[in-house]
Amino acid sequence: MKLKNVCVAVVALALAVGMTACGGSASSTAASSSEAASTSTSVAAEAEESASSAVAEENGSSSEAASSEAASSEATSAATSEASTGEKTFENNELNIAVFEGGYGSEYWDEIIKRFEAAYPGVTVNMQISPKIGDIIRPQIVAGNVPDFISMNDNDSTGLISSMVKEHALMDLSDVFEEGGIDDDTPLKDQVIDGLLDSAKCSPYGDGKIYIAPFDASPMGLVYNKTLFEENGWETPVTWDDFFELGEKAKEKGIALFTYQGIYPSYLESMLWPALASATGIDNMKAISSYTPGSLSSDEALKVFQNMAKIGTDGYLMDGTVALNHTQSQTDMMMNKALFIPNGNWMEGEMADAPRADGFEFGLTCAPVLDDGETRYVMSSVEQFEIPANAKNPELAKEFLRFLYTEDSVKLFAEKANGIYALKKANEMVKGIVTDGVYNMNDIYQEGTFMVFGWDAMPDTSKVVIADSVFNVASDVMNGDMTAEQWRDGIEAAFEEIAASK
Repeated sequence: MKLKNVCVAVVALALAVGMTACGGSASSTAASSSEAASTSTSVAAEAEESASSAVAEENGSSSEAASSEAASSEATSAATSEASTGEKTFENNELNIAVFEGGYGSEYWDEIIKRFEAAYPGVTVNMQISPKIGDIIRPQIVAGNVPDFISMNDNDSTGLISSMVKEHALMDLSDVFEEGGIDDDTPLKDQVIDGLLDSAKCSPYGDGKIYIAPFDASPMGLVYNKTLFEENGWETPVTWDDFFELGEKAKEKGIALFTYQGIYPSYLESMLWPALASATGIDNMKAISSYTPGSLSSDEALKVFQNMAKIGTDGYLMDGTVALNHTQSQTDMMMNKALFIPNGNWMEGEMADAPRADGFEFGLTCAPVLDDGETRYVMSSVEQFEIPANAKNPELAKEFLRFLYTEDSVKLFAEKANGIYALKKANEMVKGIVTDGVYNMNDIYQEGTFMVFGWDAMPDTSKVVIADSVFNVASDVMNGDMTAEQWRDGIEAAFEEIAASK
């Protein structure tokens, strides 16, 4: 990757929107609506029907190297796990978990459950897993049938976890992270990527307590075809001027500059938030994340919105983009119909079987900056684990959480899902297991200082769905039906409404 400036990594907090496509997150669907957050009236039968009919569109892929290394570790994994857990027993040996099934698929979860049950004789894990898990478990929770453990983002399309955050319905997990790991005596808080546990993503109330545990941390930015760039002698753009200049060159070859997941516009976060961080300063991003009126009022912020709008209004957007889902737009980009698409390193696994241009090679670069010399940022999507405050078996759920952070689990996730846990040593652990594309895209974190950002918890009294103002108007902006000023002002109006509700 050719970078003219230092690229600073920001762990994004998917900012009230999700990505249904990615290994969990990286899921870009419109963020929760107030309706989604309201009590579901679905009956249990409907939930079961939804669970049986739900189909995951993509599974994470694993490299050939994964097979060989995983095979060697698998032989000893059960014994290692059992030895490290000792004779720990639990009053209740039944654990009920609910898992969002995205691009990472189900194989990892099937296998890690087997290993957990082997390490803790007598324990039984009952799993519900589905791309629609939020819709499935919402009526169950309302009925008092609360899962003990959830793997699901706070920004998924159903709004379930964001609602639980708002209602203070998640358990404090701080004690888990103060303890040493199962196979490493180092406190878990010191094993997690620096800054992540202190972010609003994991500590949404700013009280220093951890209510959401990180799963993976996948870098996000602008995905491109490295081979296409090399063949044409193109460098990845640094400034917005570079970006649009490259767009003119692409037009000459019949290629669009940009596409995105039109019906899941929250993928645009990979570009919008880093660009705003560069333009307005990382300190100002805290004001944005706190819904502070005026935090987007600067000329620099407006220029970012104007450049985003220019993609659509000045002919740089691939035709038909706004009507495409994630797989359709991603396939078109991989067929060289567009140079860039906002996404993360999970895209390689997610699109493993999709058609692509000859010699296609994944690359990942930062969002453009206003002026050469500005700090550049790359976002990261953070998958999550939660334990409900009223879980029936919290102690076993906490032990399961600790088990997921073992080296065996980290390597298994790399093998089965081509993903990387949000641990400092994870990259080292999975080298040679994940594909070269995923591993190399993660190298973007080495380009600069790792930082964390995310939305604060919404006030209990607020009815605002922030994604409606931030991303769900993207099509109107790209079509020219809404100006950049109106887009920015709409977000500011939402901030004013949130402030008034406090």
